[in-house]
Amino acid sequence: MSILNNRVRMVRPTHPGEMLREDFVPEYGLTVSSLARALEVSRQSVNELLRERRAVSPEMALRLARLFGNSPEFWLNAQHAVDLWDAARNIEGEIEGILPLSGA
Repeated sequence: MSILNNRVRMVRPTHPGEMLREDFVPEYGLTVSSLARALEVSRQSVNELLRERRAVSPEMALRLARLFGNSPEFWLNAQHAVDLWDAARNIEGEIEGILPLSGA
């Protein structure tokens, strides 16, 4: 049994880049360069992620999970929440006219 959550979230979920920038990077004493080296990606990729201009891909989620000892799902779920919130705001007016189907 599940409980339906009909509440509309008013605040954008935390972007994974912000989590990295505010929590993980300082906690581990990392720099953009050291994080990029540890993940074996470019500094540009890390910088764009930290500035929230890049989404966490499945590949990046695997890299981050390995480095920080958590799960790829942690990173992908955080990105998924941001993506859904953004999409809902972008097409808000368009979906208002869609009438839900009733069960047969």
